[in-house]
Amino acid sequence: MNRQTIMNLPKASILLFAILLCTGKLHGQEPIAVQKDGSMLLENFQDDSTGYFPAEWYDQKGNAKLINHDPDVVKDYHYTIVEKGENKFLRYAGANAKHINFPLVNKKKVDIYKTPILSWKARAHDLPQNANEDDKDRNDAVMNVYVVFDFGKVLFKKVPKSIRYSWSSTLPAGKTLSKFFGNQKIVVVESGPDKTGRWITFERNLVEDYRKLFGDDPPAQPIALLILSDGDSTGSFVKCDYDDIWLKPLPEDKAGISN
Repeated sequence: MNRQTIMNLPKASILLFAILLCTGKLHGQEPIAVQKDGSMLLENFQDDSTGYFPAEWYDQKGNAKLINHDPDVVKDYHYTIVEKGENKFLRYAGANAKHINFPLVNKKKVDIYKTPILSWKARAHDLPQNANEDDKDRNDAVMNVYVVFDFGKVLFKKVPKSIRYSWSSTLPAGKTLSKFFGNQKIVVVESGPDKTGRWITFERNLVEDYRKLFGDDPPAQPIALLILSDGDSTGSFVKCDYDDIWLKPLPEDKAGISN
């Protein structure tokens, strides 16, 4: 597949190719905070500097951490750390479709069979107008959290499988879509403007979702977590906040139930 073929793919497809680049550049194992109950804090942005990019997140091509780039290279990444009271969080405000990348493949002790619940908080402010994830010409969303897993095949190339959790402008919560020759699954977890302006906590069982969406068992360690807010297809200004990203064990009352 040549460069021109890749660039003609929809933005969601280019996003997956970027993960291939990133995973090849990560070496060694990095520690991650584990709580007494086994929960793993992936990110809460509290150690980041207000007004800057989050320190541990990479650009969409996986070349380097955002904070290590020349400012001109990352001028179109509209993500910044905001502080309100004693809390810091990540804010996206703009229209460009550029995701940021938090690698998991190099993190010690990540095992989604032990901590299958992905939990995060989001606060949507401005949704892309008339966007629809099922229409390539309107494929925008105020909030997307991707979990990138193992490798599938498309056009005789291996590409990562991923689950994209989306706050849709128009599609109903619970809607699922299949993209990129079945290698990307979209799960709509919230819809419309009714809950804008306040923090919403989302929790998904990654093992359960993967099995339902792909029909087999996921690898224990995902490749990466991605965040994407965008409004480029609809020409919309989009604003969304992100915070408190965790991997958690099943609640005790469900711990004995097979996923």
